[in-house]
Parts: sequence; structure tokens; C-alpha cells
Amino acid sequence: MPLPQSLITLATYLAGEFDNREQAIAEPAWFVHLCLWHVPTRLFAEDSITLFAEQANVYTLNNPYRQRLLRLHVNPEQPDALKVQYYAFKDPQQVKGAGQTPQLLEQIDPTQLERLPGCQLLLQQEPAPAGDARYIGTPPAGARCCFTYQNELRQVVLGFESTANAFVSYDKGVDPETGKALWGALMGPYRFTKQRAIPLM
Repeated sequence: MPLPQSLITLATYLAGEFDNREQAIAEPAWFVHLCLWHVPTRLFAEDSITLFAEQANVYTLNNPYRQRLLRLHVNPEQPDALKVQYYAFKDPQQVKGAGQTPQLLEQIDPTQLERLPGCQLLLQQEPAPAGDARYIGTPPAGARCCFTYQNELRQVVLGFESTANAFVSYDKGVDPETGKALWGALMGPYRFTKQRAIPLM
């Protein structure tokens, strides 16, 4: 069954290399200068488009972090809408650096992944000022994105906006016990600009 054009458009917007240079220069006290990669993979290609995501401080590009997968597919509960399901790697070291070296992803299969049940986003599509689409991803009501990392329970509040040349991240790590914000978009979202497009497979 062919994938809907809205899904292909979203994946095309997301696939690429981004940075938030302008934001980091304007507000260096609050925003680290980051590079973010969204690299298409062949995983789950039968009914979705899946992107490998990774980011790094621009001053330490050889030490990237937050390796994860975003699986973009049609929302089964609402066939005219889209959904993002996040996955973690059981061994992130296997794919560390794949943002810059995508060949590391070629041997990855679903057995090396962990589906994160509460880590989902529902997508709304809106017109953008330039005439392109604008996608807004928000968690389903009551969803909690929790997972274990280095033997500790972690929680992330997810969210993003995507247009043809920009990616806005609302991701924020919080204390799962108190809800206190710990890292990420503490003073507002990270605003990334696409520096290089990466073609879909």
C-alpha cells in the first residue's frame, strides 16, 4: 500500500542536518550551539518511514548523544492523521556517530531496538506562511515518555514543529518523580535551521 503524500512530505522536511547557530549566538546563556541529524533508514519500510536521530554540541561533534529512532506512520486510530513512534537502541554505542556516518545503520535490525510505548506524538498539519505545510507534533493525552537509561528511570516531554527548512524541538527531560525540568527546552524550544537535506530512501 503506497504511503500518503503527507507522510512523505513530513519525512522530507525532517530528513537532514540542522543547527541552531542563530539562536545560540543570540542567547548563549540559555541555548547550546547544537548540530542535529535526522537520517533515513530502511527499518519498518513496509508501512512507514523511519529516521535515525542524533545530536551533538558543535564543539564536540565526535561525541554525539541522544541516539533514537522516529518511526513516521499513519495513525491507525485516525487514518487521515500521522503519528510518530519513538524507539531506543539497546546498545546506543553501536550507532553512535551514525548522523555523520550513516553506514553504521545498515546492519541494524528490529531486534536491536526497544519500542518506547509512551513515547509518541500525534501530528497536525497546518498551512505555513510560505505556502508549505507545517507539522505540529504533540503527545497523546495522558502519555508519559519514560525509559531506563544507565539503570535510572528517565522521562522526556516530547514535541516538535517541522516545516520545509526548520525544525523546532520542545523536548525536555524532567524528573519522573517531581516533574521538575532538568535539561532541553528549559527556556523555550530549540530552533534549528536545515543546513543540508538528506534524500529519503
